Amino acid sequence: MYIPLTRIQKLIGERMAKSKQSKPCFYIESKADVTELMALRPKLSKSLGVKITSNAFFIRALALGAKKYPIMVGSFEPRVTSHEPQIRIADAINIGFPVHAPQGLVVPVIKNADQKTLAQIAQLEKLFTEKARSKKLTLEEMEGQTIGLSNLGVYGIDSFFAIPAPVASTILAIGNVLKTVVPENQKMSVRRIISLSLAVDHRVINAVYAAEFLSFIKEQLQNPQQLI
Repeated sequence: MYIPLTRIQKLIGERMAKSKQSKPCFYIESKADVTELMALRPKLSKSLGVKITSNAFFIRALALGAKKYPIMVGSFEPRVTSHEPQIRIADAINIGFPVHAPQGLVVPVIKNADQKTLAQIAQLEKLFTEKARSKKLTLEEMEGQTIGLSNLGVYGIDSFFAIPAPVASTILAIGNVLKTVVPENQKMSVRRIISLSLAVDHRVINAVYAAEFLSFIKEQLQNPQQLI
């Protein structure tokens, strides 16, 4: 039996194959304690008048991280005629996040994410998710990605590594929130822990820079008041 590919599946397959074959990525992973973040979400949703998802926090932290570490939104430009290979830093921090839609996986993009508040990001995430699932996303709303975020935690996946889009050099993958027993103040405590996994194009970003970037995101998520 054969299953024909949809137009979206063909496009995604071609783009991901191109990215995987052309980018020499390395991968790093860390864990973040999001106990305070998870407790803060319902309170914020009530006070801000918009549902604040975990994804909104992740997008916000990723945007602030890219602002502090701008090479994370750089891209490798090979030698052209007389110009030597170079790294081009994107003019904007535009975060793409996959949405599972009836026609397949689509990736809306929140543009200038570093200039938006947590509430604004939450509103756009909700809008784009609804539009994706009703097949109403415009081409403009799916263009311009400079860094990516992928969250499979809602599907019970503990950790994974994603593939950066052809136009980006970095993607952050988020795993499931796991209740974990950890030592705290000479006693055992149950905390909520997530996996943060980063795939990075080594032609653009070195390992130490990427590690500092991931540590910054971890610190932001563990202190969610900084993201409001």
